[in-house]
Amino acid sequence: MTRRYWNINLKEMIEAGVHFGHGIKKWNPKMAPYISAKRKGTHIINLARTARFLSEACDLVFDAASQGKSFLIVGTKKRATDLVASAAIRARCHYVNKKWFSGMLTNWSITKTRLSQFRDLRAEEKMGKFHHLPKRDVAILKRKLSTLQRYLGGIKYMTRLPDIVIVLDQQKEYIALRECAILGIPTISLVDTNCDPDLANISIPANDDTMTSIRLILNKLVFSICEGRSLYIRNR
Repeated sequence: MTRRYWNINLKEMIEAGVHFGHGIKKWNPKMAPYISAKRKGTHIINLARTARFLSEACDLVFDAASQGKSFLIVGTKKRATDLVASAAIRARCHYVNKKWFSGMLTNWSITKTRLSQFRDLRAEEKMGKFHHLPKRDVAILKRKLSTLQRYLGGIKYMTRLPDIVIVLDQQKEYIALRECAILGIPTISLVDTNCDPDLANISIPANDDTMTSIRLILNKLVFSICEGRSLYIRNR
């Protein structure tokens, strides 16, 4: 994997609050190597380590994107819903931003069946087939379509398991990380001071509660994916 320069600026990370961890009573001892200080009862994340692992993650996704590989971004925190969707769409990635259903990847055959039903319903609605049904049936189908759109809309074009999964909140998306580990899918995860850095292939120590912090990290990764995709298209 070739190392590249991704313009990861320490001042920019400080302004985004990437360095703020959790209170010293809410921490995982495994995060000790990534903590530089304690300030007013709060752990401060070592941004030099953040920059290093973020750079490694950017290199990884760039190389993968330049080979035409697929990505899944997982972030179901309410405040990050729109951020996840817009970033994923910009980089042409799949995404889950509402709820992670247990078995979404490990029971892929079931997920694939649901996605097929979702696509069929969307096609029927667009072709006007709902107009020929009784109002009660139409209401039921529209509710079902709305539910499928809400929870599966971000992966509606996913026809196989993703090559790399990016997780924005390790504790909230623990099940997703475990499924990836079972299937051997490489993962990149933000890890706050209360997380376990051993659960992902690349753990980026960062504040996973503040939107400015999440946005900065995600934008760097998305930019790297877009650059890799551009290279892939040029080389085809």
